[in-house]
Amino acid sequence: MLFVGPFFLGIVVFYLFPILQTAYFSFTTWGPFGGSTFSGLTNWIALVRDPQIPSALLNTVVYIAIVLLGVPISVVLASLLNRPGLRFTTVYRTMFFLPYLAMPVAVALVWRLMFNGDFGIINTVLHLFGGLSPRWLSTPGLAIVAVSIVGLWMAVGFDIIILSAGLRGIPPELYEAAALDGASRFVQFRSITVPLLTPSIFFVTVINVIAGFQLFDLLYAIIGQMNPVINSTQSLVYLFYNESFVSNNRGYGAAIALVILVLVALVTALQFRLQRRWVNYV
Repeated sequence: MLFVGPFFLGIVVFYLFPILQTAYFSFTTWGPFGGSTFSGLTNWIALVRDPQIPSALLNTVVYIAIVLLGVPISVVLASLLNRPGLRFTTVYRTMFFLPYLAMPVAVALVWRLMFNGDFGIINTVLHLFGGLSPRWLSTPGLAIVAVSIVGLWMAVGFDIIILSAGLRGIPPELYEAAALDGASRFVQFRSITVPLLTPSIFFVTVINVIAGFQLFDLLYAIIGQMNPVINSTQSLVYLFYNESFVSNNRGYGAAIALVILVLVALVTALQFRLQRRWVNYV
């Protein structure tokens, strides 16, 4: 207990106590200058009736779904980077990993210029091929896709590093035996690489889903508060921020925070439940 005690003390002070405090705040109403009064289920009834909740949840799910498309892309890229005899492998991995290390706000500002409908490089390239010039950041439904593309681009680097570590744990003798049996590289990838890489795939999937539920900084920096499309593009965390710190409705914001906590816990538990069907542990 002498060694484990400080760890549990940190858990209680920085995790359990804030959760319990937030749960209490969700049953209170705050004044414009601070101070709270107990209001019962008022915030929870308002949350059930709030039309912004389904919209924010849908935007969050769309973001997570698009970011998860980077997992199969990362599997292919990690496999290519893990080929025997490939030169400058470390340089390639570093290049892929750099976007993950960059500050999200800095990344968002650069991509915001690239998505600009008038002089952005993305529309410039699209115009060369088909004359398309979509208003990425001012069109409802399209703005969350633009934010999701940036999230996918940033997540691929992290996924490649984790998957590369998993690839190095696959015995090379399996590939040698498969080659002697006449298996092509594609068959080896499908029958050896992917099944034995499922623990790493499962890990990055869980991490990406949890990170997706926390979407805020990219959305805040790319879309901006003054953009009229923000109301139809906001995520659950952005809605929490808007209610808690902009509208000063902290009790309602606490209720939204608990909803996010419960959703993350349920989805993560479901992922761990389903992993028994497709994850192969050797």
